[in-house]
Amino acid sequence: MGSLGFWRLAQADPGWIAAVDPDGTEHPAGELLARANRLVHALRALGMKAGDGLCGLVPNGVDGLTLYLAALQAGWYYTPINWHLTGPEIAYIVADSEAKAFFVHERYAQEGSRGAEVIDPGRRFSFGVIDGFRTAADLTAGHPDTSPPDRTAGAAMHYTSGTTGRPKGVRRPLSGLDPDDAAELMTFLLSLFGMTPGRPNTHLVTSPNYHTAVTQFGGTALHMGHTLVYMDRWDAEEMLRLCEKHRVTNSHMVPTHFKRLLSLPEEIKHKYDLSSLKWMIHAAAPCPVPVKWAMLEWWGDCVYEYYAATEGGGTIATPEAWKKHPGTVGSAWPISELLIVDDELRPVPTGTPGTIYMKMAGVRFEYKGDPQKTEANRLKDHFTVGDIGYLDEEGYLYLCDRKADLIISAGTNIYPAEIENEMVVHPKVADVAVFGIPDDEWGEQIKAVVEPAAGVTPGPGLAEEILRSLEGRLAKMKWPRTIDFIAEMPREPNGKLLKRKLRDPYWEGHDRAI
Repeated sequence: MGSLGFWRLAQADPGWIAAVDPDGTEHPAGELLARANRLVHALRALGMKAGDGLCGLVPNGVDGLTLYLAALQAGWYYTPINWHLTGPEIAYIVADSEAKAFFVHERYAQEGSRGAEVIDPGRRFSFGVIDGFRTAADLTAGHPDTSPPDRTAGAAMHYTSGTTGRPKGVRRPLSGLDPDDAAELMTFLLSLFGMTPGRPNTHLVTSPNYHTAVTQFGGTALHMGHTLVYMDRWDAEEMLRLCEKHRVTNSHMVPTHFKRLLSLPEEIKHKYDLSSLKWMIHAAAPCPVPVKWAMLEWWGDCVYEYYAATEGGGTIATPEAWKKHPGTVGSAWPISELLIVDDELRPVPTGTPGTIYMKMAGVRFEYKGDPQKTEANRLKDHFTVGDIGYLDEEGYLYLCDRKADLIISAGTNIYPAEIENEMVVHPKVADVAVFGIPDDEWGEQIKAVVEPAAGVTPGPGLAEEILRSLEGRLAKMKWPRTIDFIAEMPREPNGKLLKRKLRDPYWEGHDRAI
């Protein structure tokens, strides 16, 4: 194989700045390589072997990147843990992943310590100082920074946020490949977007690294020789400043980011030089068509979209393809296939919504420890995450909603995402969620929860104004019956809306019909 892969690149050019921490500290590739190598030697000395796993509860930055790079060359599974979880939720993942080492950053000492109770005290390590943990610096002290023997490719094992029950680890068989060769194969994903290896290229990490796509896109950009610039928490103007300062060429974003960027004052939007942007890739939630048009007008033809799942397979929409098919999430990757089926699992005609099944050539996965769940979501070689959508004549996919969010009112299927996309473009709406609540007559009625834009007063007048704006754009039967207001929408930092948190209170004491 060629000359891609972090470890090869770092040996060839140890002075290349591989990563920049949120505080601005620059890390040359040679230093990062040495840290990852020492960590492999140290954990092997504790008895870790290929196929074992380790967990990290760490913020965005080089500490987590070191864990990832160590695992990927020692044949380990690396599981980054969501830092918003509580002690018992963290403990569940540490135990379920059968972690042989658990690393916690001092910032998350409180919940991390509670989560660590399920693992042997000799296998708890900290970045910074935490009571009852051995520091990572102490763990690696005295170990060589030479390349470890018997290198073999490891993998990230992410836990899905899952809409039902406990999260599940998505585990792929290890390839047995040389780590650099495996890394080079990973770069196929970014080449789908036309992304090129080498310098000068900079990837901005905008979202928490415990998300699959964030790890995947950042890790792959690094293997292509791009510099990673980490944000600690996302802020619209700060993102623009970093894009100018580091001449950012690519990033991975979500539609919520676009909405916040577009609401910046005009003078701020045009204050920064964004001419370096080439591949600004978004996913994770449907993007309202007017929002996407506005981003393309502002940033030019560098806004790419894709639809995929942790489990594998997906679609891609180039800027040109999206302009010809507004609203699409793209057509299938060359190695991926789409299948849309009805409730009887029969393929549906073009233009008809159904459950989306995907398949990716040569990719198998399992939900760790749950063969039933793995099989339940499969249809032969295809699998589904429960999304509903349809294909047009040219094979472009359009998303309707998640099956779990479908509203059935008076026997009609109503897709909340369609209503949300129309409401969110109102200038006084910062964010919106639509879902069904109990209705004795209709089964379910449509409820909207709105986060008003900054400085806008919520109340009946605003609710009326938002509803009137739907006139002529949305059939009356799809209008929310009522609108409630909320100070801040419960979203994960990757933009995923925690709709259950909003919906559940309305369903207390009712049996959910669907």
